[in-house]
Amino acid sequence: MSKENQQPVAAFVEGLRAVLDEKKATEIVVMDVQGRCPFADYLVIANGRNNRHLKALMEEVSELGHRFGYAARVEGMDALEWLVVDLQDVVVHLFLPEVREHFQLDRLWQSPQREPAG
Repeated sequence: MSKENQQPVAAFVEGLRAVLDEKKATEIVVMDVQGRCPFADYLVIANGRNNRHLKALMEEVSELGHRFGYAARVEGMDALEWLVVDLQDVVVHLFLPEVREHFQLDRLWQSPQREPAG
């Protein structure tokens, strides 16, 4: 992503965080994966209480994306346990808590721990 695009994307990510918080998502995590992920610059991960809550969160995220000029592509609507909202530079993962715990996506994208030199 070019430096001129970083500011709008950062504002969009902060907007996502605010919308998810306002709509009572829990355990919201924003990860800057620039340079480590070939398909996105930011990952946003959050929990919903149940499948209806996940759907409502997805609709809010998609609407915010539309306002910022991002087309939302959604996966996971059949099971409504893990929704992936692809917003080009930002990918949002909305989980039921037990599904998030099972897949541990947070751990997968954590920065690797550096071993002490010596």
